[in-house]
Amino acid sequence: MRLIAPSILAADFLNLGREIAFLNESADIIHLDIMDGTQVPNISFGFSVVEPVAKIAQIPMDAHLMIVHPENYFERLVKLGIQMISFHAEAVEREGESVIEFIKNLKAMGVKAGVAINPDYPIEKALEFVSEADYIVVMSVFAGFGGQKFIEATYDRVKALKSRIRETGSECLIQVDGGVGVGNIGTLEEAGVDMFVAGSSVFRGGNPPEAIKALREA
Repeated sequence: MRLIAPSILAADFLNLGREIAFLNESADIIHLDIMDGTQVPNISFGFSVVEPVAKIAQIPMDAHLMIVHPENYFERLVKLGIQMISFHAEAVEREGESVIEFIKNLKAMGVKAGVAINPDYPIEKALEFVSEADYIVVMSVFAGFGGQKFIEATYDRVKALKSRIRETGSECLIQVDGGVGVGNIGTLEEAGVDMFVAGSSVFRGGNPPEAIKALREA
């Protein structure tokens, strides 16, 4: 089953309540791209946006933390009712911390734990996470900005992860984030993707429910 997770980074923030209402009716997950301007070269939004979204969200929320020291915000996000939290392996390893320990800490808080990897992160290292993580976020663009062109090497990275998941009997899911649209979602699903983050392809056409329907049927 294709799980569609629209990123509200591309939503109309002047009418965000309306946009969330659309997602409640037609999407599977609400994707929250949280950027700090340090881990990635952009700033998005923080708790001033997450808190009101959490009050009206009727489907699971997925916080993608593109920030340094993501562990500082785990507890607060959990208290808001965020059901899925992913952090970047690069951010954790840069500080000399253990990705596996971060996964375990999140799971102990009762949420789904995800590990995000940029296109230049060695896929061999990411294979080590599938036995512990609930999902791996394979970035198909470099984290930081919406509307980027999809990186074709993503397919092989997904296939490698899917192969390891099958070998180990893990229940880890694969999420792809960046450049997802009707032209490639079917091929991504065939490669092994379970969750599809889509921003521009959902919101920029002015009719999110129809765009989500198109993604499901493509």
